[in-house]
Amino acid sequence: MAKPKKDADRRARIEAIRREAERAERRRTLMVVLACALVAVVIIAVTGYALLTRDDEATADTAGSLAASASAKAAGCGDVVFSGAEGAGDHRPTGTPIDYPGPPAFGPHWDVPADFARKFYTNEDRPAVEQFVHNLEHGYTILWYDSTVADDPEALGKVQDIAAQFEGSQDLTAKFIAAPWTSEDGEAFPEGTHVALTHWSAEGESAVAGQGQGDSLYCEQPDEQVVTDFMAAFPYSDSLEPAGG
Repeated sequence: MAKPKKDADRRARIEAIRREAERAERRRTLMVVLACALVAVVIIAVTGYALLTRDDEATADTAGSLAASASAKAAGCGDVVFSGAEGAGDHRPTGTPIDYPGPPAFGPHWDVPADFARKFYTNEDRPAVEQFVHNLEHGYTILWYDSTVADDPEALGKVQDIAAQFEGSQDLTAKFIAAPWTSEDGEAFPEGTHVALTHWSAEGESAVAGQGQGDSLYCEQPDEQVVTDFMAAFPYSDSLEPAGG
């Protein structure tokens, strides 16, 4: 009877060794999985930070290059101003007055935009500013000109020539409008400037989550190349609702 008991003890020891080996293997597998997951999280975090930093640096570099260009200097342009936006999707009933401190790059707006086909407006035929802000939400760049430009046939002619490039185009890259900014609309332009370019970006160094950022450039005079460069730096595709219009 001693041999069967000895065999049973031996099988029990072997089974205990097997179970311990399985537990050790599970622990090793779990450690490997956890290590891989940790590495993946680190890679994603580092990559995300690098991409975000790169995008912000790219925006800053692009804006810096724009302000430093020969055309921008000749037109008396300052630096592009970025502002955290608000008013995305905030569509007010048409006719509701909305105050804008200056030529807007974002904000609450009327539920009906300005005509997508029109590219140039004067004081006599311009829609409400609240409509233009809706266009901004759809990726438009708006060139605002003040009374100094409006009263100068040569300067106003430059604005008309710029707008004429976009007339009749069905291309989404033609999302451009030139319109006057009057003393009744809000604050005057910064001293010495008479033209403002504004755009509502979805992304950028100052962007607010879900709201984007406003991009504004003030210049002494209108310039075709400055408009081209600005729209290349801040394309319609970088907007909250690029498909509209």
